[in-house]
Amino acid sequence: MPAVRDDELIGASLADEGLARRLKALACTAPLHDLDARKAKLDWADATVYQMAEIALHTIDQVTIAMDFDTGADHHEIVRRLQPFIAAQAPGRGAEEHTKVARWVLDNLINVGTADRGFRRVYGSIDADGSYTRRAFDFKLLVELAAPDGEVYLRASDEAINVLVGALDTDVESAQIAAEVKLENLITRGRLADAKLAAEQARYRTVQYGETLRAKLDATRRDVRAVDWDEEMPELLDSALSHIESRFRAENAILKNITAARDDAEDPDRKRRAAELVDIVGDCISRHTQLQSRLQAAGATFRAEQDRQQFSGPPRRATIDLFGQLLVPTLELPISDATAPTESFFHAAAGLAVPTVPALPALVSLLLRPAPERDKLVGEVPEPELVPPETLDYYSDEQWRQADELLDLPEVPRRLSGLLAEARALDPGLARLVALRALHSYSPEVAAAVRQGDERALLAVDDGTLLDDPEFGGADLLLASASIERGGEDEEGTT
Repeated sequence: MPAVRDDELIGASLADEGLARRLKALACTAPLHDLDARKAKLDWADATVYQMAEIALHTIDQVTIAMDFDTGADHHEIVRRLQPFIAAQAPGRGAEEHTKVARWVLDNLINVGTADRGFRRVYGSIDADGSYTRRAFDFKLLVELAAPDGEVYLRASDEAINVLVGALDTDVESAQIAAEVKLENLITRGRLADAKLAAEQARYRTVQYGETLRAKLDATRRDVRAVDWDEEMPELLDSALSHIESRFRAENAILKNITAARDDAEDPDRKRRAAELVDIVGDCISRHTQLQSRLQAAGATFRAEQDRQQFSGPPRRATIDLFGQLLVPTLELPISDATAPTESFFHAAAGLAVPTVPALPALVSLLLRPAPERDKLVGEVPEPELVPPETLDYYSDEQWRQADELLDLPEVPRRLSGLLAEARALDPGLARLVALRALHSYSPEVAAAVRQGDERALLAVDDGTLLDDPEFGGADLLLASASIERGGEDEEGTT
């Protein structure tokens, strides 16, 4: 029997893609474990009671469920959905702390504070020749995107969805079929608790399948040449439509069995789980319907983008990533090697030096330039349509006149209760005006009355008598009118 060399064993057993996939899957879970490692350092709360990795998984779950083909999840809505789950871990803490924990976990999953909002993990793999090579794996868990209306929403990446279902780079269609078969078998055997988990995994695969199509269409909108519409995309669309057709039949049959199990169940817990399964499978059917409409419109999108980009002129050069393509590589170089590219960049970025004072020929040209014609700058001014102002007076002129007559008390003071009764006899709405003026006269501004040229001022005094009135309460004020005498240069009034 011939001897097998060590390098042949290494090349045959270790240089496979399966190991790299498992290492990438492990790397995707590292940010979740890092939350638990850093929670003790938070200075605004004792966060050791919280299981941050579980909260992070629940966050990815909520974002994935809230996603559709065009938009994603709202930040505030995700924080609101996380609060009951966080409160269950620490019921003795306040709602404000629960909200802070939710926002902290959400910001860390987005990786706020970094330039590209992404994670990087280094893993090693053994090549076919037996050499060990370290490689960098860049990924994101939650991505912030802008909607056409300007709102920013969240979407879960493929890596985040794979963290939920426990695999990386899995074929979407085969995983979906396996999940549907597993779900149907579990329902047939009555294992509804396990069937709920399988149904949720099937829904995640449905979302991931839609994300694959959306990424292809977004790349087409940027550049139709970046996507293979000759072979790859037609095969993808045909297989996706066949996939949806088979899923519709399977899911409707499954939904029928779950509905029957829900209606026939006598155990309340079994009935509740069956009802939850009905909602999940119904959501899967709704997502497949939305995905089908997008698949049918994909061809029209390609043709429209092809026409638009064909007549849009020559392609422009891509923008340089200053952080990733210039700053980071330059910082890794020795000073002697980094001087030349740094000087070249700053010489090109600074531009030409603009003189602080213009030259004499340019100044003369500016002074002799004729003034522009005004009618070319301003068009016809439209005539505005004025809306008549609204009437703001609550009381009529007649009511004010009657109130003035009632409150003209030059000789004998009167009680507010008697004035209210007399005013109510004249006009039911007059009593409120009399009460307001009496209240205003409790602490009158005599100086203001002097400046206005008033001859008399209404004064109110509280002698402790309670007001007996069906509409108003408080003190039964004594009201009297006092004359204002003016004297001296400062025109201060005396009564």
